Amino acid sequence: MSLRFRLTALYAGLFLITSAALLVTVNVLLRAVLEKRVDMLMRGPLPLPGPPVRAVEAEIERAIGALPDLVLAYQWDFTLLVMVVLTAVALGSGWWMAGRVLRPIHHITATARRLSLSNLHERIALRGPHDELRELADTFDAMLERLERSVDTQSRFAANASHELRTPLAIQRAAIEIGLADPGPEELARIRHELLETTKRSERLIDGLLLLAQSDRGLVDLEAVALDDVVRQVAGESAAHDLDVRLDLEPCTVTGDPILLTRLVANLLDNATRHNRPGGSVTVSLYGDRRLLVSNTGPVVPGGRVGELFEPFRRLHSRTRSLGGAGLGLSIVASIAAAHDAEVRAEANAGGGLTLEVRFR
Repeated sequence: MSLRFRLTALYAGLFLITSAALLVTVNVLLRAVLEKRVDMLMRGPLPLPGPPVRAVEAEIERAIGALPDLVLAYQWDFTLLVMVVLTAVALGSGWWMAGRVLRPIHHITATARRLSLSNLHERIALRGPHDELRELADTFDAMLERLERSVDTQSRFAANASHELRTPLAIQRAAIEIGLADPGPEELARIRHELLETTKRSERLIDGLLLLAQSDRGLVDLEAVALDDVVRQVAGESAAHDLDVRLDLEPCTVTGDPILLTRLVANLLDNATRHNRPGGSVTVSLYGDRRLLVSNTGPVVPGGRVGELFEPFRRLHSRTRSLGGAGLGLSIVASIAAAHDAEVRAEANAGGGLTLEVRFR
């Protein structure tokens, strides 16, 4: 049975039960009142003109005694007729009302059936009062919006990844086909160095893609991580010989994946040192309220393009000291932060460089 049929049966059943209860109650009360009044008439003297006639009295008594049965028989016949009419009316109105109630659901179903990857921009946009069906439609629209953003992001990511992987492969193919046609010792050494650097670049890109996919899948192993110890360890291992690295750390513990959190801090420091200027500085601050700030000196970053830094494979022309980066560092930071329910934001420094803040909940 369809939902509309069940709603119709429910509406009609409730209506008929209440109507039948009302009519039966009226009939029972009417019978009680009629019997009481007839009993009073039977006990009192009959107002007959002239001398009493026994036959007339008997006939009148019989007529009065039969009066309740006659009235109730008529009443029950009329009740049955009304019940038949009410049944037809209840079924018709219940079917119509169920259709009206279910019309938004039919609209939602039709939209869901029509959607595909080519028209995810469509929305239900249900009108009407803010009831449960409107809330369902709005929730479905919000899910479609998130799905559209996710599909767009994955499409751009796949296109950018294929482009980034195509470049080193093209360099390797050209070096093999052209450079190794008739190489001398010096040419062979140059091509070897070029192929080695191109392979390293491809490895960094693939590692970044794998880590980004891992953080997008969410967290599996959760434990308490002393974030201040992680920052000290990563700062001690980072190569920033020509930079002034300053640490201002307060004890701070967060719950998460220690490997991913280590990679988050490492990417933040790598970004701060890689996109810096000779003799510049990097300041890492960690506060007890679970805020991690990494600020560096460097080229001026346009304020309107700061948001692009968290997108995969985005490199700003002003950030010239890329040193062969894959353009995934801050994308991985944003993904790991989202997996830990943390908020990450960036702000361009007035004198150049960038300040990155990760706020854990």
